[in-house]
Amino acid sequence: MLKLEDKITQVSGIGPALEKKLKRLKIETAKDLLLYFPWYYEDIGQAQPIANLQIGQKAGIVGKIDLISSRRSFKRKLYITEALISDESGTIKAVWFNRKFLKNSLQAGDILSLAGKIEEKNGQLTISSPVYEKINQKKGQIHTAGIVPYYHLTAGLTHKQLRFLIKKIISLANVLDDWLPEDTKKRLNILDKSKAIEKIHFPKNFQELKEAKKRLAFEELFLRQLKSEKVFEKLSLLKANPIAFKEKATKEFVKQLPFTLTAEQKQATWEIIQDIKADKPMIRLLQGDVGSGKTVVAAIALLNLALNNQKSTKSPYQAIFMAPTEILAKQHFHTLQKLFKNWSIKIQLHTRSYKEKNYQSKNELADIIIGTQALLQDKSPVENPSLLIVDEQHRFGVNQRYEIIKKYQETTPHFLSMTATPIPRTLALSIYGHIGLSTIKNLPPGRQEVITKIVEDRDKEKMYQFITKKLEAGDQAFVICPLISPTDKLGARSVEEEIKSLKKIFPQFAIDKLHGKMRSQDKDKAMKKFLDNETKILVSTSVVEVGVDVPNATIMIIEGSERFGLAQLHQFRGRIGRGKKQSYCFLKASAEVKSKALERLEATKKYSKGSELAKEDLKLRGSGEIYGTMQSGFPELKFASLFDLELIKASQIEAKRLIKKDPRLLKSLKYFSDPLID
Repeated sequence: MLKLEDKITQVSGIGPALEKKLKRLKIETAKDLLLYFPWYYEDIGQAQPIANLQIGQKAGIVGKIDLISSRRSFKRKLYITEALISDESGTIKAVWFNRKFLKNSLQAGDILSLAGKIEEKNGQLTISSPVYEKINQKKGQIHTAGIVPYYHLTAGLTHKQLRFLIKKIISLANVLDDWLPEDTKKRLNILDKSKAIEKIHFPKNFQELKEAKKRLAFEELFLRQLKSEKVFEKLSLLKANPIAFKEKATKEFVKQLPFTLTAEQKQATWEIIQDIKADKPMIRLLQGDVGSGKTVVAAIALLNLALNNQKSTKSPYQAIFMAPTEILAKQHFHTLQKLFKNWSIKIQLHTRSYKEKNYQSKNELADIIIGTQALLQDKSPVENPSLLIVDEQHRFGVNQRYEIIKKYQETTPHFLSMTATPIPRTLALSIYGHIGLSTIKNLPPGRQEVITKIVEDRDKEKMYQFITKKLEAGDQAFVICPLISPTDKLGARSVEEEIKSLKKIFPQFAIDKLHGKMRSQDKDKAMKKFLDNETKILVSTSVVEVGVDVPNATIMIIEGSERFGLAQLHQFRGRIGRGKKQSYCFLKASAEVKSKALERLEATKKYSKGSELAKEDLKLRGSGEIYGTMQSGFPELKFASLFDLELIKASQIEAKRLIKKDPRLLKSLKYFSDPLID
C-alpha cells in the first residue's frame, strides 16, 4: 500500500524519465505530489450538445468517434490526426497536430469527452488540439468537464499527466496530519484537511473550491500564530548586548549627510535605536520601497554600535551586514566607507571572492563586517556579533540567516532585516507580534516616479530613437534579458543575442554585459565601467534585480517582460530613477503574450509603489499567492491572503484559546521550532 513518504517512483506509471521531470518541480515523494497544488482553474462546465456550440467559445462535448485517420502534411511538415465526433445533435471535426500515438490509442466507436476552442474551418465545425479523455463511469472526468485544475509545469510534463497522477493518489489525503482541533473546525465551519486537499485539486464547483481554500488558508495562519506564541515565549529568556545611544555624535553624523533625512527615515531610526538600547535582542523588520533610503537608516545603527566600542585593540562589539550577492555586498562596503569617511570606524568586506578592509592593524577587529553567505563559513572573521543586519532578507533561507546567531550562546545579536517587499502592518502585528515593524513609505525628496511603458513591435523604432537622444545627452541604460545564452532554448531573448542586436541599433555607444556565470572580477570590471559612464548600455540578466545603484542610469528595457513576476519587474525598475533625472522603463513583450501576463504588465505600468503592486498582484494571482514568489524569509503562504484580516484575527483567537486550554502545548510540538531560538 502506497505511503505518503514513499518515493515518487512507487506511484504506478512513474518511471525514471518522468521521475526526473517531477524532481525539477521538487516532487520526490507521494506527499510532495499530493501537496503540489494548482495555480489556476478553468471552468469548462458540463458537456454541451454539438448543435448548441458557438464559434469562438471554449467548451466541452461528449461524443462517439465515427471516423479517425492520420496523415502527414508535407507542406507544413506536420503529422495530423483528424476525427469526426458525433452526438445525437450533430457532428464536429477534432484535429490534433504531431500526436502520432493517437492512431494507436483512439479508434472508431470510442466515446470521448473533449474540451477546446470551437472554430469553423472550411464550413466545418472544428475543435483544434482538444484535451480529451475516454469516458469511464467509475473514475469520472478530470480533464474535460467542470472546473479543471492547472499546475506549474516543467519541460516535457503536461497538465493532463499531473492531473492523472494526482487523481491516482488523492486517497492519501485521508492519512495527512490534521493540525486543527475539532472544536475549532466546528466553530468556524471549516473542512477536514482530507476533504480540503481533495477539493483543492478536483472541486465540483466554485463553492467547494472556496471552502477548500478557506480551510488551507486558515491552517497556514493558525500554525504561524502558534509558532509566534512560542517564539515570543522564548524571546523573553534571551540576552543581548545593550548598545547605548550616542545622541551628540549621531546628530553630528546626520548633519554631515549630503541630504536631509525624511520624517519616515528619522522615525525608523529612532525605533531601532530604542530597541538596541535594551538588553533583550531587537527583532525588527525595516521595509521600504526600492530607493527609499533604508541603507542610511541601517548606517546610523551601525554608527552607534561602533561608537560604543572602547578605544582598545579589541572591539567588544561587532556588527554583521549580510547581502544576498557579492555585487551588493561590495556596494554596501563602498557606501559605508563614504558615509563614515570622517569617522574612525573599522569596516571589513568578506565574501568568497573579496577580502578587503579600511584599516591597517592586524591586531584590530572590525566594527562592521559586510559580506554574503561566506560569513556563515568556519573561517568567518566574526567573533562577537552584537548586531546583525540582513539586506533583502527574503533572499536568505531562515536557517541560513540564523546560523550565525546559533554560534553564540552567551548573548543574542540584535537583529534587523530589511526588505523592499511590502508586508501589511496588520499581518506583521497579528502573526509576528514579537517583531517590530518600521516602514519607509515615501521616496526621498527630488526623486521622480519612473515613467513605465509597454512596448509593442510597432513601437520599437520610436523607442530606440528616444533612447538614442537620452544616451547622446549623457544618460545610461540597462537592458534586462531572461536568459544568458540562446542555447538555453526557452524561446526567450538572451543576453548574447541582445548584445548582437543592440550593436547594430546603437553602433556609436559602448555596450557591455553582466550575468551570474561571469567571474567575480569580470562582474566588477563591467560594473565599474558602467558606474564610470564608460559603458552606455549594460545588458544583464536578473543579477541586477537587487541593490545595484547607478544614479546616472535613466533607461530600463526589459526584454520578455511577461516572463517576470510583479516583484521582479518592480525590482528591475528600481535600478533606475535613483538620481534627480526623469527615468523611463520599457516593458517589451512577445506578440503572443497571454492575458494574465498582460494584466501584470499593465499593473506595473499603472502602479509605482510596491504596496500598490502587492495588492494588485493579489487580485491577479488570487488569495493563494503573495507579491511575486515569496521565498523562505517570509511566510510561505500558498492560500492565506495578507489582506484577509477577518481570517487572520480568527486564527489568532483560536491559537490563544488552544494555548490557554493546554499551556504545555508549545513545549511538546516540535514542528513549531524556530532557528532563532532553538
